[in-house]
Amino acid sequence: MSHIARRSFLAVLASAPFIPFAASATNHADHEVIIEGFKYSPDTLSAKAGDIVRFINKDRAPHTATANAGGFDTGTLKRNQMVEVEIPAGDHAYFCKFHPRMKAQITAT
Repeated sequence: MSHIARRSFLAVLASAPFIPFAASATNHADHEVIIEGFKYSPDTLSAKAGDIVRFINKDRAPHTATANAGGFDTGTLKRNQMVEVEIPAGDHAYFCKFHPRMKAQITAT
């Protein structure tokens, strides 16, 4: 694509009405879980199967969000790291592999 053609394409694209692609492609919602003070907030979450949960670590220590039954695992999240996980249907108790006393629950219907 030539430089002029690309510029014209971008101008047309910029003038088009904004339609969020993710929202139009699925009916799934986004949720956020903040890890701070060695706690998950919120510590209980209701979602629909297929919803996206964004885990954000605000602590200095590394953490994980690991489902007890293996439904999901964020892997290690260092300070200010974030990961998005698609939640399968079911009740998902989860914990931190580094700090097993950290526990929370996601219920996805």
